[in-house]
Amino acid sequence: MKLLDIFGALKKDMDYIEKQLYLAIEDEDDLLSETSLHLLKAGGKRLRPVFVLLGGKFGNYDLQKLQYIAVPLEMIHSASLVHDDVIDDADTRRGKATVKSKWDNRIAMYTGDYIYAKALQQVTKLNNPYIHRILAKAMVEMSIGEMEQIRDFFNTEQSVRNYLLRIRRKTALLIAISCQLGAMAAEASQEVSSALYRYGYNVGMAFQIRDDLLDLFGTEKTIGKPPGSDMRQGNITLPVLFALQEAELREPLLQEIRGIQAGDGTGQEKRAIEMIRGSDGIKRAELLADRFIDKALKALEGLADTASRTHLQDIARFVNKRAY
Repeated sequence: MKLLDIFGALKKDMDYIEKQLYLAIEDEDDLLSETSLHLLKAGGKRLRPVFVLLGGKFGNYDLQKLQYIAVPLEMIHSASLVHDDVIDDADTRRGKATVKSKWDNRIAMYTGDYIYAKALQQVTKLNNPYIHRILAKAMVEMSIGEMEQIRDFFNTEQSVRNYLLRIRRKTALLIAISCQLGAMAAEASQEVSSALYRYGYNVGMAFQIRDDLLDLFGTEKTIGKPPGSDMRQGNITLPVLFALQEAELREPLLQEIRGIQAGDGTGQEKRAIEMIRGSDGIKRAELLADRFIDKALKALEGLADTASRTHLQDIARFVNKRAY
């Protein structure tokens, strides 16, 4: 099932959110407006705004309030991608040139900072300090996660636990609070917002694991960037960590990874990916993603049996089987 099919019922409200997203970015500075809009115009799944709106369906649904959660969360996500592309020296994102590639690193860093600041301006339009605190804490955790990833570049000795803590901060938390804050802004009960947080957290963990798998199996056309980007950048993902646990594969794979780190340019990346594809690391990562999706679906069981709950169930299943 395509993502657009799942969210067809939200099309009118998502069109409104998309418009507000563009309006929130625009400013009197032409260059900052242009660079900030560059990534937004490349598209994206807009999962976080959708989660906000679906969370709001469990309370007093008010699009005028929910926009001040949905818009800033998508902006925060976008800002983090602009910064990521600088760190990763990435030339493409969503099949388009990155901000750092089209302009330069300095412009890209200030663009990311600008989008973050604009996001904070938006959320302060909601008179709810508790929502502000949750969002601020998530942004702090995201920054820590990014630093952890940089620290662990080419670290083949890191544990699976370290990897899971990192993706919790980098990816899962923002998806979790998208679901939670949508419910909170709609004045849903704490029980409901907590259940939605658990759902979003587990979907977010599965989403990142699937992303890491796609980096090994996807094509540039489907994932919007060259396959094997994680390996080139030194990001040791879950399938790689599992593959390294196989005794007969560990030393040959380590040798290829060291070659990639040294930049020898003699085919190590291709050979490493082939080794990982042939290992049990792929299957083990897929099974762990399945477990997170099972937990996400379990978190929804206590919620009212509505169309919104069905949408959330469908999204969870889509996330775990997506090919882009």
